[in-house]
Formats: sequence, C-alpha cells, structure tokens
Amino acid sequence: MSTTHTQPVTRQAHLGHVVFISAAAAMGGFLFGYDSAVINGAVTGIQKHFGVGNGETAFVVAIALLGSAAGAVAAGRLADHLGRVRTMLLAAVLFAVSGIGSMFPPGIEVLAAWRVVGGVAIGIASVIAPAYIAEVAPTAYRGRLTSFQQMAIVLGIAVSQLANWAINQVAGGESTGHLGGIQAWQWMLGVEAVPAVVYGLMALAIPESPRYLIADRREPQARRVLLEVEGEGADLDARVAEIRAVLESTRKPRAKDLLSSRYGLLPIVWVGIGASVFQQFVGINVIFFYSSFLWQSLGIDESDSLLISLSTSIINVIGTVVAMALIDRIGRKPLALAGSAGMAAALTAAAWAFSYRHGTGDTATLDDTHATVALIAAHVFVFCFAFSWGVVVWVLLGEMFPNRIRALALSVAASAQWIANWAIAVSFPDLADWNLSATYLVYAVFALLSIPFVVLCVRETMGRALEDMG
Repeated sequence: MSTTHTQPVTRQAHLGHVVFISAAAAMGGFLFGYDSAVINGAVTGIQKHFGVGNGETAFVVAIALLGSAAGAVAAGRLADHLGRVRTMLLAAVLFAVSGIGSMFPPGIEVLAAWRVVGGVAIGIASVIAPAYIAEVAPTAYRGRLTSFQQMAIVLGIAVSQLANWAINQVAGGESTGHLGGIQAWQWMLGVEAVPAVVYGLMALAIPESPRYLIADRREPQARRVLLEVEGEGADLDARVAEIRAVLESTRKPRAKDLLSSRYGLLPIVWVGIGASVFQQFVGINVIFFYSSFLWQSLGIDESDSLLISLSTSIINVIGTVVAMALIDRIGRKPLALAGSAGMAAALTAAAWAFSYRHGTGDTATLDDTHATVALIAAHVFVFCFAFSWGVVVWVLLGEMFPNRIRALALSVAASAQWIANWAIAVSFPDLADWNLSATYLVYAVFALLSIPFVVLCVRETMGRALEDMG
C-alpha cells in the first residue's frame, strides 16, 4: 500500500522542484522581456523631456541591444568560469542598477549609457537561462521547461506594458505627467529594480548545474542535484559517468573551436545564427519597442496606443502557452513552419493596410476599416510568432549544440540575435517615415524565407539527450 502511494508523490515532488528551479532561472527572461519592452511606453516622454527627434530616440532604444550582444558574448565565458548561478546573480545586479540609473538621467547620453548596462544584463540572461534549464531538466520535460524562458520573456513584456499603461493613467494620460515629483516615463524605467531584486533572491535559492559541478570536480554536489531533479529512480552512477565522459573527452571551448576551414564557422553554429537572425528580421520587436509610437503615427492617442500595446502583449502570452503545450508533442520544426506561414500572411495584411496611411508623424491618419485590419493583423502576427519562433528558437539554442561548444556557441548565436534586433530597432523609425507599408512587406519576405531555412537546415531535437547532440 505504502509503495503504491509513495512513488507518485515522490515523482510529483521532484518534478515540482525542477519546475521551481526552471522558473527561478527563467526570472532572468522576465527581466529580459521587461527591460526590452518597457522603453515602448517611455519613448514619447523621452522625446518630449529631452527635446529629441526620431533619430536620437531610435539610438536610445537600440543602444541597449548592442549591450545585449556584448552580454551574450561574455555570458558563455562567465558561465564556464563563475558558474551558472553566480552569472545569474551578476545579471540581477546589472538589471537593478540599470533601472535606477535610467530613472534619473541628467541627459540623453547618460540614459543611453544606463540602457547599455541593462542591455548587457539582458544578453547574459538570454544565454544563461536556456543553458541552465537545458542542463538541469530531465530529457522528457526539457522542451517545456526550456520554454519557461520564453514564457518569462512574454510575461515580462506584458507586465511592463501593464505597468506603463497604469503609470500613464495615474499621471493623467501623459508620459511626461508627474507622480511624486517624478515624470511617468522615469517611473516606467525605474520600477524594473523591483523584479531585479526578486531575481537575485531566487537565484540564491537554486542549485548549480550538475554539468558545471562535475566540470569543477564537485561530484558529490552534482549527485545531489541530479537526485533532486531526476528523482529517486534515476541511475545516478550512469548519469554522472555519461556527463563525465563527455566532459573528459572535451576541453573548455575556445573561439577557434567554432571555426570550420570550409564554412568559416561550423555549420551548426551558422544554423544557430540563422535561426536567431530570422527570429528578429520578421520585425517582432517593432511591436514591442515601438507599438506606442506606431499606433500614434496612425492617429491613435497616447493612452489608447499603450492599451493596444498591452493587448498585443497578452496575445503574446497566450501564444506562448500554446507553444509550451505543443513543443514536446509535435516537435520544434512543425511549430516553426506553422508560425512562419502565419506570420507571412499577417505581415502582408498589415503592409496592405498601412499602404492607406495618409500623412506622416503627428498628422498621419488611417481610416477605420484599414486601421481595424492593421490591428487584427498585428495581433495575429504576435500570436503566430509567440506559438512558434518565440519559443522554438530559445529551445533550439539550448539543445542543438554539442556539449563541447554549447555555452560558447549559444553565446555567439544569441549575440547575432541581438545585433539583428539592433538593426531592426535602429532602422524602424526612419523606415516608417519613409514607407511603413514597404517596411512591413520586407518583414513578410523574411517570414517567407524562414520556411525553406527550417526545412533544409534545422534538425529536430525533440526527445534527444543533450549528450547525443553532435
């Protein structure tokens, strides 16, 4: 009798512990999403407060992404030198000081500098969370647990938009309105310090990666962690031997380990870079960085534009839940292909609707019919991205590389993602003024091109142990 009841309870307990560990690591993803998207609500206030135009604004928005690229490059080395948990703690500190610094900038240049600090934290979090979760998660649950990263990102985006809208409302519907003597846009940027502290506390409560512990010759601790995450029935001797064999057959990766005499980089690294670039070149972060600016450029007031931003972020969360439910059932490639087709259609519809915009800047307008099409298309686009590329790319980057180069290759791929993100972010305001419809048509073309890329280049990783990746 006791055996019948104990085994399911034990399994449930260890799985609950794994979920907690994964959620704690993914808190970095929450801050990643929050820091990335919170600027959306502050853009108008920054422009008014500092008296700058679209070019300077785009620079402040996009400069964080160059910091993210640098953070992503450094993250692999930091993770291998300091360990996964200490690297998370470093990211938490950087998020906190960036939020406070961005809240009180004496000038636009100082604001840009604090945005770079936050960007470095984002880059570190973008690498360390999927790598850590992939290393502690049991194979059967790895896809769903790794997708916690994307769920945390979209929740961070949603919470930032909710906070922006709420602060804007309390400040009288203006991002330059005052709360306690501080302008609303400053509060929007500063509130990030609160979840940053929570992230740091949660990182202190989780164990180090067993792979890092074995590499650091701390096998007893690694065994304890493996027992915690894989349960009483796990063959710890076999798991430790498997991990040790992989580690002993390799050495700490160096940059030249990613090189190929024929292709410049190893083909698998190019695939990771390609997936990262396609994820950004469909224009998803235009929605999260500039949706307030975008809808205002179509004649919608600031308060309503923030509400639309909130609604798209909620759709983003819903799509991510769908991805988490499906990714370990139907696989990574089918989700990516379905999302690519849906994004291409939605972006094409948005491009058609935007072609009917009249005027530019504050005088721009769009009739009700085409505005409705644009709104629906934007929401469909976000949903298609969320259930596919939003989750799939982060899961793939945590799984697809061989053990001997995983952390370093993931850093390179994530860095490429941030550079692509920067290119989209810095170019959008000027492109929107030039031809908003053509800009969205370009994004639609990239969504279409991602289909043959997935078919020809991406290998399915569902159900494969990390030690089998080669």
